[in-house]
Amino acid sequence: MSLITRVPEANIWEEICKEFAFKCPPFKDDDEESVHTVLEDFDSSRTNPVFFGKMSSKINVEDTDLDFHAEVSHPACVGHTFLDRPAKPPSPPPPAKPDKKKCTPRQFLENYIFPVLLPAMEEMLRKARKEKCFERKRTKFNALDFLTEFIYKNNPNLKVDREKVELLDISFVQEWLKDHPRPPLPLSLIWTEEEAALKIQSFWRGYLVRKDPEIQELRQWQHEWREENADITRKVSDFWYNKMPEGDKPTPNASEEVLTATDINIAVQQPVKT
Repeated sequence: MSLITRVPEANIWEEICKEFAFKCPPFKDDDEESVHTVLEDFDSSRTNPVFFGKMSSKINVEDTDLDFHAEVSHPACVGHTFLDRPAKPPSPPPPAKPDKKKCTPRQFLENYIFPVLLPAMEEMLRKARKEKCFERKRTKFNALDFLTEFIYKNNPNLKVDREKVELLDISFVQEWLKDHPRPPLPLSLIWTEEEAALKIQSFWRGYLVRKDPEIQELRQWQHEWREENADITRKVSDFWYNKMPEGDKPTPNASEEVLTATDINIAVQQPVKT
């Protein structure tokens, strides 16, 4: 005879506990872990800052009679002796450069081009970061101009001081600009952020003043006054021409013959002494 049994429903809490126990590492006894512990003597040279940057060696204190003086040494130095660092050997002299005319292109680049060009490019990147070239699309900084000026000032083959020489003072740059003149840079690239901010603020303050109704009325009166007094010289000439149409002719008190005569004898007498 078969028996009908009922399967108990699963408990959610028990399933969560089983999953958590499965994920946890196996439990270890404290005694089992203590068996594998390695016991070492305390070494002050590993933890005390007195030994930082110095060479030391451990000695046996029991076999040596040591008189410790606290006013001279540190307690952590007991059982250790300090050693002098060996002198750093002198660096070998650099190899001689190959001949420019006989060396390979790789040797020419490594010995004559890169020692001059790489420092210049490093300074160029610093200057570009200072000019915010990595933050903006357009700047006044010209990398080629900077490299030209830097290499000209730091020419290793010349011992002439060129620190005060500017780019536009270089002779070959002047000759190049004569044949290839450059257009002037816009003010948006020349001005600094402080100068641009002052210009914008001044224009904005001027706009706030000009939009005032009383200022608008004054400006309208000035405009009308300028239109009325425009070309005042021509208006004065027209006025006198209308009043005196024959003003260019001689006055009635003198005849044209007298005014136009050129053979008039003028006698000049010397002063008489008295």
